[in-house]
Amino acid sequence: MATGRGASGPSKRDRREEARETARLMREEAAKKAKRRKVIVQSSVIVGVLAVLTVVGLVIYSSVSASANVANPKNMISGGIVLTQADQAVTSAAITGGDAPTPTTQKLDGKTAHIQIWLDYQCPYCDQFETTNSDQMKKMMADGTATLEIHPVAILDSSTNNKYSTRSAAAAACVANYDPDKFFDINSAFFANQPDEQTGTGLTNAEILKLFKDAGVESKAITDCVNNQTYAQFVTNRTKEAVASKQLANPTSGGFGTPTVFVNGERYQGGFTDATQFATFVATAVKDAGDSGSVTFPKKS
Repeated sequence: MATGRGASGPSKRDRREEARETARLMREEAAKKAKRRKVIVQSSVIVGVLAVLTVVGLVIYSSVSASANVANPKNMISGGIVLTQADQAVTSAAITGGDAPTPTTQKLDGKTAHIQIWLDYQCPYCDQFETTNSDQMKKMMADGTATLEIHPVAILDSSTNNKYSTRSAAAAACVANYDPDKFFDINSAFFANQPDEQTGTGLTNAEILKLFKDAGVESKAITDCVNNQTYAQFVTNRTKEAVASKQLANPTSGGFGTPTVFVNGERYQGGFTDATQFATFVATAVKDAGDSGSVTFPKKS
C-alpha cells in the first residue's frame, strides 16, 4: 500500500500554485469591477454635465426668447421720446427684440439745448421740476432753442401704490406708440394728477385713461394698451439700465435717482424749484458745448 503525501492529497507545490491562480483570478475580477465602476462614474458625470448644459441652454434660450418677445413702443428707440416742439415728437422704429436702446445723437450748434430727463411719475421731486420748468422748456422748444427727451422709469413701485410707477410709465409708452405728438401733454397731466407718494394708492387704469381723455388722447388701441400693460416690461428693462448706468449715477450718492437731468451731456445738479437756476444752467451748457459737432448721450458702454 502506497504511503506518502502524494497518495493522501496535493503536494505543497500544487497548493501554492493553486493559491497563486486563485489570487490572479481575484485580481482580474477586481480589475474588471473597477473598470466597470469607472465607466459608470464617467457616464454619470457626462450625463450630469449634459443635463446641466441642457438646463443652462434652456435658461439662456428662455431668457433670449423672453427678451426677443418684449413689446417695445415705437418712437422710443433711445428708451425715451424726443420732442422738438410741445406737440411734435421725433418718430422712430421700436427697439428690435432684445436689442439695447440706441442713444440719441444731437447736433451741437452753439444755440440749441438738448434736454434729457429720466423721471418717475410717482416721484415728488420730478413733480417739482416739472411744475417749475415745464412752461419754460415748452417756450424754448417753440423758439427752436431746445429739444426735450423724456425717459419714464419706475423706481417707486410699491404694493401700496399698486406698482403705479410702472403702470403710469407703461401707459405713457402707449401714448408714445400711438399718439406721440400728445406726449408732452400727458406727461404734464401725470404730474398735475400725481398721487401722494406716502399715502396714495396710485391711479387706476380707468383713471389714467380718463386723464388721457381730458388731455385729448383717446382710442381703443390706447385703452387696450393701458389695460393690458403692454409696455410694462419695456419700462422694467429701461429702469434696470438706468439704475446700472454709471453715466446716470449721481456723483454724490453714487446711485440713480429721479429726476436725472442732462443738457448737452452735462448733468444739472441745481434745485428743482428754481426756474431761473435751471435756465442759467441751460444757457451755460449751450455756451460750453458751443459748435462742437454732436453729442451722444448716454454713450453705449
